[in-house]
Amino acid sequence: MPLARAASLLAIAALAGALGGCNALTRAQQIGETPPLTQIQDPVAQPGYRPVSLPMPAPITGERRPNSLWQSGTRAFFKDQRASQIGDILTIVVDIDEKAQMNNETVRSRNNSEAAGLPNLLGFEKNLQRILPNAADTKNLVTANAASNTDGKGTIDRKEQIKINVAALVTQQLPNGNLVVQGRQEMRVNYEVRELQVTGVIRPQDISAVNTITLDKLAEARVAYGGRGQITDVQQPRYGQQLMDIVLPF
Repeated sequence: MPLARAASLLAIAALAGALGGCNALTRAQQIGETPPLTQIQDPVAQPGYRPVSLPMPAPITGERRPNSLWQSGTRAFFKDQRASQIGDILTIVVDIDEKAQMNNETVRSRNNSEAAGLPNLLGFEKNLQRILPNAADTKNLVTANAASNTDGKGTIDRKEQIKINVAALVTQQLPNGNLVVQGRQEMRVNYEVRELQVTGVIRPQDISAVNTITLDKLAEARVAYGGRGQITDVQQPRYGQQLMDIVLPF
């Protein structure tokens, strides 16, 4: 192994050991305690937050109705209770029940055969017999055979089912009136924390009268459901094994 490559692997191992050591120290301090929940923070102030920029249609001038107490688009006489501004809260109904099965099989077979000879070439074929009396055959100078067989099979069997409601916060209002929503929910059961994150773009018209919206109404929807704790730690391979899986070429 070259010296430079050995030094690189040693540096990666040292970095992984340092990161693992920090995490190990934190986990050691939490032995016998429940996993801590994260504090409530402003989603816009998070380091990874970025405002959404999407193509916008041409602006439409609002229609005014003189001497009218009814506001167009509202579902209540006095005030629309649905989320419509930054900071408003609405409920996202996450109901995923999907199942996909697919079987594909492709079979292909091809045989090729080529033969070339030189029985007569202005009499020079006789000289070839004199030079190679036992090896040269002018009638069968070149013979080529090729065979190709392909048999490919693929099977997909996937099933996902998630049913949960999460309260989301309106974090941005786009120029065309659409709303960017972001919801996050954490639940701790014994020594395991389950986390659900939902982000997307919705239309105010799709919000129901009870201030809820289904997942299929979210554009650019991003749903993350996972956890952390003792059960998750057991399901994950150790740091050394993960490092060896990345470094080793076999």
